[in-house]
Amino acid sequence: MANTVDQIIDRLGGADAAARLLGVGTEALRKWRQNNAIPTRHWAAVIQATGLPLSAMPGATAAASPTPQERPTMPDQTAVPDGANACLVLADGAVFWGRGFGAHSAGTPAEVCFNTGMTGYQETLTDPSYAGQIITFTFPHIGNAGTNAADLEAASIAARGLVVQQDITEPSNWRSTQTLQDWLRAQGVAGVAGVDTRALTIRIRDGGPPSGIICYPAGGRFDIAALTAQAKAWPGLEGMDLAKQVSCTQSYTWDETEWVWPTGTGTQSAPTHHVVAVDYGAKRNILRCLAAAGCKVTVVPATATAEDILRHKPDGVFLSNGPGDPAATGVYAVAAIQGVLASGTPLFGICLGHQLLALALGGKTYKLARGHRGANQPVKDLATGRVEITSQNHGFAVDEASLPDGVHVTHVSLFDGSNEGIACPSQRAFSVQYHPEASPGPADSHYLFHRFTAVMSGAGV
Repeated sequence: MANTVDQIIDRLGGADAAARLLGVGTEALRKWRQNNAIPTRHWAAVIQATGLPLSAMPGATAAASPTPQERPTMPDQTAVPDGANACLVLADGAVFWGRGFGAHSAGTPAEVCFNTGMTGYQETLTDPSYAGQIITFTFPHIGNAGTNAADLEAASIAARGLVVQQDITEPSNWRSTQTLQDWLRAQGVAGVAGVDTRALTIRIRDGGPPSGIICYPAGGRFDIAALTAQAKAWPGLEGMDLAKQVSCTQSYTWDETEWVWPTGTGTQSAPTHHVVAVDYGAKRNILRCLAAAGCKVTVVPATATAEDILRHKPDGVFLSNGPGDPAATGVYAVAAIQGVLASGTPLFGICLGHQLLALALGGKTYKLARGHRGANQPVKDLATGRVEITSQNHGFAVDEASLPDGVHVTHVSLFDGSNEGIACPSQRAFSVQYHPEASPGPADSHYLFHRFTAVMSGAGV
Protein backbone atom coordinates (compact mmCIF):
# COMPACT_ATOMS: atom_id res chain seq x y z
CA MET A 1 0.00 0.00 0.00
CA ALA A 2 1.32 3.44 -0.93
CA ASN A 3 2.37 5.83 1.84
CA THR A 4 1.34 9.45 1.95
CA VAL A 5 3.90 12.17 1.26
CA ASP A 6 3.65 13.26 4.91
CA GLN A 7 4.48 9.74 6.08
CA ILE A 8 7.50 9.52 3.77
CA ILE A 9 8.82 12.93 4.84
CA ASP A 10 8.52 11.79 8.46
CA ARG A 11 10.50 8.64 7.63
CA LEU A 12 13.19 10.80 6.07
CA GLY A 13 13.60 12.69 9.33
CA GLY A 14 11.34 15.67 8.72
CA ALA A 15 11.10 18.41 6.12
CA ASP A 16 14.61 19.84 6.54
CA ALA A 17 16.29 16.43 6.32
CA ALA A 18 14.12 15.41 3.35
CA ALA A 19 14.91 18.64 1.50
CA ARG A 20 18.66 18.16 2.03
CA LEU A 21 18.57 14.51 0.98
CA LEU A 22 16.55 15.11 -2.16
CA GLY A 23 18.17 18.41 -3.11
CA VAL A 24 14.93 20.43 -3.18
CA GLY A 25 13.51 23.46 -1.40
CA THR A 26 10.70 23.64 1.12
CA GLU A 27 8.34 25.02 -1.54
CA ALA A 28 8.74 21.77 -3.50
CA LEU A 29 7.86 19.76 -0.40
CA ARG A 30 4.75 21.90 0.11
CA LYS A 31 3.58 21.16 -3.43
CA TRP A 32 4.27 17.45 -2.98
CA ARG A 33 2.15 17.43 0.17
CA GLN A 34 -0.61 19.35 -1.59
CA ASN A 35 -0.71 16.88 -4.49
CA ASN A 36 0.27 13.84 -2.39
CA ALA A 37 2.81 12.95 -5.04
CA ILE A 38 6.61 12.78 -5.23
CA PRO A 39 8.15 13.18 -8.71
CA THR A 40 9.36 9.84 -10.01
CA ARG A 41 12.94 11.10 -10.44
CA HIS A 42 13.23 11.24 -6.62
CA TRP A 43 11.87 7.75 -5.96
CA ALA A 44 15.26 6.03 -6.09
CA ALA A 45 16.70 8.30 -3.39
CA VAL A 46 13.60 7.90 -1.21
CA ILE A 47 13.63 4.11 -1.56
CA GLN A 48 17.34 3.94 -0.72
CA ALA A 49 16.95 6.18 2.34
CA THR A 50 13.77 4.60 3.75
CA GLY A 51 13.95 0.98 2.62
CA LEU A 52 10.41 1.22 1.28
CA PRO A 53 9.43 -0.80 -1.80
CA LEU A 54 8.51 0.87 -5.08
CA SER A 55 4.84 0.10 -4.48
CA ALA A 56 4.92 2.33 -1.38
CA MET A 57 5.64 5.47 -3.40
CA PRO A 58 2.67 7.83 -3.70
CA GLY A 59 1.19 7.29 -7.15
CA ALA A 60 2.90 3.96 -7.74
CA THR A 61 0.76 1.02 -8.79
CA ALA A 62 1.38 -2.58 -9.59
CA ALA A 63 0.77 -1.72 -13.23
CA ALA A 64 3.68 0.71 -13.11
CA SER A 65 6.11 -2.17 -12.81
CA PRO A 66 6.27 -4.29 -15.97
CA THR A 67 6.45 -8.04 -15.71
CA PRO A 68 9.71 -9.71 -16.71
CA GLN A 69 8.10 -10.61 -20.07
CA GLU A 70 7.15 -6.95 -20.67
CA ARG A 71 10.53 -5.47 -19.77
CA PRO A 72 12.58 -4.47 -22.81
CA THR A 73 15.74 -6.41 -23.47
CA MET A 74 18.77 -4.24 -22.78
CA PRO A 75 21.41 -4.16 -25.52
CA ASP A 76 24.82 -5.67 -24.89
CA GLN A 77 26.75 -2.70 -23.53
CA THR A 78 30.06 -4.54 -23.65
CA ALA A 79 30.11 -4.72 -27.46
CA VAL A 80 32.19 -1.90 -28.94
CA PRO A 81 30.01 0.14 -31.34
CA ASP A 82 31.34 1.08 -34.76
CA GLY A 83 33.58 4.14 -34.55
CA ALA A 84 33.99 4.00 -30.77
CA ASN A 85 37.48 3.81 -29.27
CA ALA A 86 36.82 5.08 -25.72
CA CYS A 87 34.16 4.77 -23.03
CA LEU A 88 32.95 5.92 -19.65
CA VAL A 89 32.01 3.01 -17.39
CA LEU A 90 29.93 3.60 -14.26
CA ALA A 91 29.94 1.52 -11.09
CA ASP A 92 26.48 0.12 -11.84
CA GLY A 93 27.73 -1.31 -15.15
CA ALA A 94 26.36 1.39 -17.46
CA VAL A 95 28.67 2.10 -20.40
CA PHE A 96 28.77 5.32 -22.44
CA TRP A 97 30.73 4.73 -25.65
CA GLY A 98 32.40 7.48 -27.64
CA ARG A 99 35.53 8.76 -29.35
CA GLY A 100 38.62 9.33 -27.27
CA PHE A 101 40.79 12.42 -27.32
CA GLY A 102 43.72 13.71 -25.29
CA ALA A 103 46.01 11.08 -23.78
CA HIS A 104 45.44 7.35 -24.01
CA SER A 105 44.51 5.97 -20.60
CA ALA A 106 43.55 2.72 -18.94
CA GLY A 107 41.51 4.88 -16.55
CA THR A 108 41.48 6.04 -12.95
CA PRO A 109 38.24 5.77 -10.93
CA ALA A 110 36.63 9.06 -9.92
CA GLU A 111 33.32 10.70 -9.06
CA VAL A 112 31.40 11.64 -12.20
CA CYS A 113 29.85 15.11 -11.96
CA PHE A 114 28.52 17.68 -14.40
CA ASN A 115 29.35 21.35 -14.96
CA THR A 116 26.80 23.74 -16.48
CA GLY A 117 29.18 26.56 -17.43
CA MET A 118 29.20 27.82 -21.02
CA THR A 119 32.73 29.22 -20.88
CA GLY A 120 36.03 28.65 -19.13
CA TYR A 121 36.62 24.93 -19.67
CA GLN A 122 40.37 25.44 -19.25
CA GLU A 123 39.93 27.18 -15.87
CA THR A 124 37.48 24.44 -14.87
CA LEU A 125 39.82 21.59 -15.72
CA THR A 126 42.71 23.18 -13.80
CA ASP A 127 40.61 24.09 -10.75
CA PRO A 128 42.16 21.97 -7.93
CA SER A 129 38.68 21.55 -6.42
CA TYR A 130 37.97 19.04 -9.22
CA ALA A 131 40.59 16.59 -7.97
CA GLY A 132 39.08 13.10 -7.83
CA GLN A 133 36.37 13.91 -10.37
CA ILE A 134 35.45 13.31 -14.01
CA ILE A 135 33.68 16.35 -15.47
CA THR A 136 30.70 16.05 -17.79
CA PHE A 137 30.29 19.34 -19.65
CA THR A 138 26.65 20.11 -20.38
CA PHE A 139 27.61 22.83 -22.88
CA PRO A 140 28.34 21.08 -26.20
CA HIS A 141 31.06 23.33 -27.67
CA ILE A 142 34.10 22.40 -25.61
CA GLY A 143 37.50 23.03 -27.16
CA ASN A 144 36.47 25.72 -29.64
CA ALA A 145 38.55 28.41 -27.87
CA GLY A 146 41.71 26.30 -27.62
CA THR A 147 44.04 26.76 -24.65
CA ASN A 148 46.68 29.22 -23.50
CA ALA A 149 49.11 29.65 -20.62
CA ALA A 150 47.28 32.64 -19.11
CA ASP A 151 44.04 30.83 -18.28
CA LEU A 152 45.49 28.14 -16.00
CA GLU A 153 44.20 28.07 -12.42
CA ALA A 154 46.99 25.67 -11.43
CA ALA A 155 50.10 24.25 -13.02
CA SER A 156 48.36 21.03 -14.06
CA ILE A 157 44.90 19.59 -14.67
CA ALA A 158 43.18 18.49 -11.48
CA ALA A 159 40.25 16.58 -13.01
CA ARG A 160 40.69 12.90 -13.89
CA GLY A 161 38.97 13.20 -17.26
CA LEU A 162 36.18 14.89 -19.17
CA VAL A 163 33.10 13.88 -21.12
CA VAL A 164 31.71 16.00 -23.96
CA GLN A 165 28.97 15.75 -26.55
CA GLN A 166 30.63 17.02 -29.73
CA ASP A 167 34.03 16.22 -31.17
CA ILE A 168 36.83 18.66 -30.40
CA THR A 169 37.25 21.14 -33.27
CA GLU A 170 40.11 23.42 -34.27
CA PRO A 171 40.19 26.50 -32.01
CA SER A 172 38.74 29.79 -33.17
CA ASN A 173 40.16 32.32 -30.71
CA TRP A 174 43.03 34.78 -31.09
CA ARG A 175 44.40 33.93 -27.62
CA SER A 176 44.77 30.22 -28.35
CA THR A 177 48.32 28.83 -28.44
CA GLN A 178 47.50 25.10 -28.31
CA THR A 179 44.51 22.92 -29.13
CA LEU A 180 42.58 21.32 -26.29
CA GLN A 181 43.48 17.93 -27.76
CA ASP A 182 47.24 18.63 -27.66
CA TRP A 183 47.08 20.25 -24.23
CA LEU A 184 45.24 17.27 -22.72
CA ARG A 185 47.69 14.87 -24.35
CA ALA A 186 50.63 16.78 -22.88
CA GLN A 187 48.94 16.75 -19.46
CA GLY A 188 48.22 13.01 -19.62
CA VAL A 189 44.45 13.43 -19.34
CA ALA A 190 41.86 11.51 -21.38
CA GLY A 191 38.48 12.64 -22.63
CA VAL A 192 35.62 10.98 -24.45
CA ALA A 193 33.42 12.74 -27.05
CA GLY A 194 30.21 11.69 -28.78
CA VAL A 195 28.46 10.89 -25.49
CA ASP A 196 24.80 11.74 -24.87
CA THR A 197 25.71 14.19 -22.13
CA ARG A 198 22.06 15.09 -21.58
CA ALA A 199 21.23 11.50 -20.65
CA LEU A 200 24.32 11.25 -18.45
CA THR A 201 23.52 14.55 -16.72
CA ILE A 202 19.95 13.47 -16.00
CA ARG A 203 21.31 10.23 -14.58
CA ILE A 204 23.63 12.18 -12.24
CA ARG A 205 20.87 14.64 -11.33
CA ASP A 206 18.38 11.95 -10.41
CA GLY A 207 20.69 9.41 -8.78
CA GLY A 208 23.54 11.52 -7.47
CA PRO A 209 27.15 11.49 -8.72
CA PRO A 210 28.25 7.91 -9.47
CA SER A 211 31.73 6.49 -9.46
CA GLY A 212 33.10 5.93 -12.94
CA ILE A 213 36.18 5.45 -15.06
CA ILE A 214 37.23 6.67 -18.53
CA CYS A 215 39.06 4.14 -20.68
CA TYR A 216 40.84 5.23 -23.88
CA PRO A 217 43.25 2.35 -24.53
CA ALA A 218 46.05 2.67 -27.06
CA GLY A 219 45.46 -0.91 -28.18
CA GLY A 220 41.70 -0.58 -28.50
CA ARG A 221 40.94 -3.45 -26.10
CA PHE A 222 38.30 -3.09 -23.38
CA ASP A 223 37.60 -5.23 -20.32
CA ILE A 224 34.25 -3.79 -19.28
CA ALA A 225 33.84 -6.20 -16.36
CA ALA A 226 37.20 -5.16 -14.91
CA LEU A 227 36.47 -1.45 -15.45
CA THR A 228 33.09 -1.82 -13.74
CA ALA A 229 34.75 -3.57 -10.80
CA GLN A 230 37.33 -0.77 -10.48
CA ALA A 231 34.63 1.89 -10.50
CA LYS A 232 32.55 -0.05 -7.99
CA ALA A 233 35.50 -0.57 -5.65
CA TRP A 234 36.44 3.11 -5.56
CA PRO A 235 35.41 4.41 -2.10
CA GLY A 236 34.10 7.81 -3.21
CA LEU A 237 34.89 11.30 -1.92
CA GLU A 238 33.28 10.96 1.52
CA GLY A 239 36.04 10.61 4.08
CA MET A 240 38.72 11.51 1.52
CA ASP A 241 41.26 14.26 2.19
CA LEU A 242 42.51 15.56 -1.18
CA ALA A 243 43.74 19.00 -0.07
CA LYS A 244 47.22 17.66 0.70
CA GLN A 245 47.49 16.34 -2.87
CA VAL A 246 46.85 19.71 -4.52
CA SER A 247 48.33 22.11 -1.97
CA CYS A 248 51.73 23.77 -2.31
CA THR A 249 54.55 22.12 -0.37
CA GLN A 250 56.27 25.30 0.82
CA SER A 251 55.35 28.94 1.36
CA TYR A 252 55.64 31.57 -1.37
CA THR A 253 54.54 35.15 -2.05
CA TRP A 254 52.08 36.34 -4.68
CA ASP A 255 51.75 39.86 -6.13
CA GLU A 256 50.15 39.31 -9.57
CA THR A 257 46.81 41.11 -10.03
CA GLU A 258 43.78 40.35 -12.23
CA TRP A 259 43.90 40.16 -16.01
CA VAL A 260 42.66 43.41 -17.58
CA TRP A 261 42.20 44.16 -21.26
CA PRO A 262 44.41 45.03 -23.08
CA THR A 263 47.46 44.90 -20.81
CA GLY A 264 46.93 41.50 -19.15
CA THR A 265 47.86 40.89 -15.51
CA GLY A 266 49.57 43.52 -13.38
CA THR A 267 51.68 43.66 -10.21
CA GLN A 268 50.68 44.85 -6.75
CA SER A 269 53.55 47.16 -5.80
CA ALA A 270 51.91 49.17 -3.00
CA PRO A 271 49.89 46.79 -0.80
CA THR A 272 47.95 48.12 2.17
CA HIS A 273 47.41 44.78 3.90
CA HIS A 274 49.27 41.50 4.36
CA VAL A 275 47.18 38.34 3.93
CA VAL A 276 48.26 34.75 4.57
CA ALA A 277 46.35 32.43 2.25
CA VAL A 278 46.08 28.80 3.35
CA ASP A 279 46.28 26.71 0.18
CA TYR A 280 43.82 23.82 0.25
CA GLY A 281 43.78 23.95 -3.57
CA ALA A 282 43.77 27.68 -4.26
CA LYS A 283 43.02 28.96 -7.75
CA ARG A 284 45.39 31.56 -9.15
CA ASN A 285 42.60 34.02 -9.86
CA ILE A 286 41.65 34.02 -6.18
CA LEU A 287 45.18 35.11 -5.32
CA ARG A 288 45.01 37.71 -8.11
CA CYS A 289 41.79 39.12 -6.65
CA LEU A 290 43.38 39.43 -3.22
CA ALA A 291 46.37 41.23 -4.73
CA ALA A 292 44.12 43.51 -6.78
CA ALA A 293 42.24 44.42 -3.59
CA GLY A 294 45.47 45.82 -2.15
CA CYS A 295 46.97 42.78 -0.45
CA LYS A 296 50.44 41.37 -0.22
CA VAL A 297 49.75 37.63 -0.27
CA THR A 298 51.81 34.92 1.42
CA VAL A 299 50.64 31.42 0.52
CA VAL A 300 51.20 28.55 2.98
CA PRO A 301 50.51 24.79 2.66
CA ALA A 302 47.25 23.19 3.76
CA THR A 303 49.01 21.55 6.71
CA ALA A 304 50.30 24.84 8.14
CA THR A 305 49.69 25.20 11.87
CA ALA A 306 48.38 28.32 13.55
CA GLU A 307 51.95 29.11 14.56
CA ASP A 308 53.14 28.72 10.95
CA ILE A 309 50.43 31.13 9.80
CA LEU A 310 50.71 33.74 12.52
CA ARG A 311 54.52 34.00 12.42
CA HIS A 312 54.06 35.96 9.17
CA LYS A 313 52.22 38.61 11.23
CA PRO A 314 49.27 38.86 8.81
CA ASP A 315 46.54 41.48 8.88
CA GLY A 316 44.14 38.76 7.77
CA VAL A 317 44.00 35.05 6.93
CA PHE A 318 42.30 33.61 3.86
CA LEU A 319 41.07 29.99 3.65
CA SER A 320 41.01 28.80 0.04
CA ASN A 321 38.88 26.46 -2.01
CA GLY A 322 39.87 22.82 -2.42
CA PRO A 323 38.70 19.25 -3.09
CA GLY A 324 37.54 16.35 -0.96
CA ASP A 325 35.58 15.89 2.24
CA PRO A 326 35.91 18.89 4.61
CA ALA A 327 35.57 16.61 7.64
CA ALA A 328 38.65 14.67 6.50
CA THR A 329 40.71 17.81 5.83
CA GLY A 330 39.44 19.23 9.10
CA VAL A 331 41.34 16.58 11.05
CA TYR A 332 44.42 18.81 10.79
CA ALA A 333 42.97 22.10 9.49
CA VAL A 334 40.42 22.83 12.23
CA ALA A 335 43.01 23.23 15.00
CA ALA A 336 45.00 25.68 12.86
CA ILE A 337 41.89 27.74 12.08
CA GLN A 338 40.84 27.77 15.73
CA GLY A 339 44.30 29.07 16.63
CA VAL A 340 43.92 31.91 14.12
CA LEU A 341 40.45 32.73 15.46
CA ALA A 342 41.81 32.83 19.01
CA SER A 343 44.42 35.39 17.92
CA GLY A 344 41.70 37.81 16.80
CA THR A 345 43.04 37.96 13.24
CA PRO A 346 40.29 38.61 10.63
CA LEU A 347 39.48 35.55 8.58
CA PHE A 348 37.77 35.02 5.20
CA GLY A 349 37.04 31.62 3.64
CA ILE A 350 35.53 30.35 0.40
CA CYS A 351 34.35 26.94 -0.79
CA LEU A 352 36.28 24.30 1.22
CA GLY A 353 37.59 27.16 3.37
CA HIS A 354 33.97 28.08 4.16
CA GLN A 355 33.23 24.52 5.25
CA LEU A 356 36.41 24.32 7.34
CA LEU A 357 35.58 27.61 9.09
CA ALA A 358 32.15 26.21 9.97
CA LEU A 359 33.78 23.09 11.42
CA ALA A 360 36.24 25.21 13.41
CA LEU A 361 33.33 27.23 14.83
CA GLY A 362 31.54 24.05 15.96
CA GLY A 363 29.33 23.28 12.97
CA LYS A 364 29.03 20.20 10.80
CA THR A 365 29.10 19.42 7.07
CA TYR A 366 27.36 16.84 4.89
CA LYS A 367 27.53 15.58 1.30
CA LEU A 368 24.97 17.05 -1.04
CA ALA A 369 22.78 14.68 -3.01
CA ARG A 370 23.54 16.91 -6.00
CA GLY A 371 26.58 19.15 -6.02
CA HIS A 372 26.68 22.70 -7.37
CA ARG A 373 29.02 23.11 -10.34
CA GLY A 374 28.78 25.89 -12.89
CA ALA A 375 28.75 29.64 -13.37
CA ASN A 376 25.00 30.25 -13.11
CA GLN A 377 24.15 29.49 -9.48
CA PRO A 378 21.72 31.98 -7.83
CA VAL A 379 22.50 32.94 -4.22
CA LYS A 380 20.57 35.32 -1.95
CA ASP A 381 22.27 37.71 0.45
CA LEU A 382 19.92 37.60 3.46
CA ALA A 383 21.03 40.99 4.79
CA THR A 384 20.28 42.95 1.61
CA GLY A 385 17.89 40.68 -0.28
CA ARG A 386 20.22 40.98 -3.27
CA VAL A 387 20.55 37.96 -5.56
CA GLU A 388 23.99 37.16 -6.95
CA ILE A 389 24.67 34.83 -9.87
CA THR A 390 27.70 32.92 -8.71
CA SER A 391 30.34 30.45 -9.82
CA GLN A 392 30.38 27.26 -7.75
CA ASN A 393 32.10 23.91 -7.49
CA HIS A 394 31.30 21.86 -4.41
CA GLY A 395 29.74 18.57 -3.40
CA PHE A 396 29.60 19.16 0.36
CA ALA A 397 27.72 21.81 2.35
CA VAL A 398 27.48 23.31 5.83
CA ASP A 399 24.62 22.04 8.00
CA GLU A 400 22.91 25.24 9.15
CA ALA A 401 21.15 23.46 12.02
CA SER A 402 24.53 22.58 13.52
CA LEU A 403 25.85 26.16 13.72
CA PRO A 404 26.28 27.42 17.29
CA ASP A 405 25.00 30.67 18.77
CA GLY A 406 26.98 33.63 17.54
CA VAL A 407 27.35 32.22 14.02
CA HIS A 408 24.64 33.38 11.65
CA VAL A 409 23.70 32.48 8.09
CA THR A 410 24.40 35.23 5.54
CA HIS A 411 23.67 33.61 2.16
CA VAL A 412 21.47 30.76 0.88
CA SER A 413 21.18 28.90 -2.42
CA LEU A 414 18.05 29.65 -4.42
CA PHE A 415 18.39 26.24 -6.11
CA ASP A 416 18.00 24.00 -3.08
CA GLY A 417 18.08 26.22 0.01
CA SER A 418 21.48 24.94 1.16
CA ASN A 419 23.89 27.17 3.02
CA GLU A 420 26.05 29.57 1.01
CA GLY A 421 27.55 31.84 3.66
CA ILE A 422 28.15 32.39 7.38
CA ALA A 423 29.56 35.11 9.63
CA CYS A 424 30.85 35.20 13.20
CA PRO A 425 31.14 38.90 14.15
CA SER A 426 32.74 38.23 17.53
CA GLN A 427 35.59 36.39 15.81
CA ARG A 428 35.83 38.82 12.85
CA ALA A 429 35.31 35.86 10.51
CA PHE A 430 33.06 35.27 7.51
CA SER A 431 32.91 32.89 4.56
CA VAL A 432 30.95 31.93 1.46
CA GLN A 433 30.40 28.61 -0.25
CA TYR A 434 30.78 29.96 -3.78
CA HIS A 435 33.72 31.39 -5.78
CA PRO A 436 33.74 35.21 -5.72
CA GLU A 437 36.76 35.36 -8.05
CA ALA A 438 34.43 33.90 -10.72
CA SER A 439 36.96 32.40 -13.11
CA PRO A 440 34.99 31.44 -15.07
CA GLY A 441 31.75 33.15 -14.18
CA PRO A 442 29.98 36.44 -13.47
CA ALA A 443 31.67 39.07 -11.30
CA ASP A 444 28.68 39.73 -9.02
CA SER A 445 30.62 38.71 -5.90
CA HIS A 446 33.96 40.49 -6.36
CA TYR A 447 32.89 42.90 -3.60
CA LEU A 448 33.69 40.23 -1.00
CA PHE A 449 37.43 40.74 -1.41
CA HIS A 450 36.97 44.42 -0.62
CA ARG A 451 34.75 43.51 2.33
CA PHE A 452 37.68 41.45 3.62
CA THR A 453 40.07 44.40 3.34
CA ALA A 454 37.50 46.58 5.11
CA VAL A 455 37.37 44.09 8.02
CA MET A 456 41.18 44.15 8.17
CA SER A 457 40.93 47.94 8.39
CA GLY A 458 38.63 47.72 11.40
CA ALA A 459 35.12 47.44 9.94
CA GLY A 460 32.66 44.95 11.39
CA VAL A 461 31.81 41.65 9.73
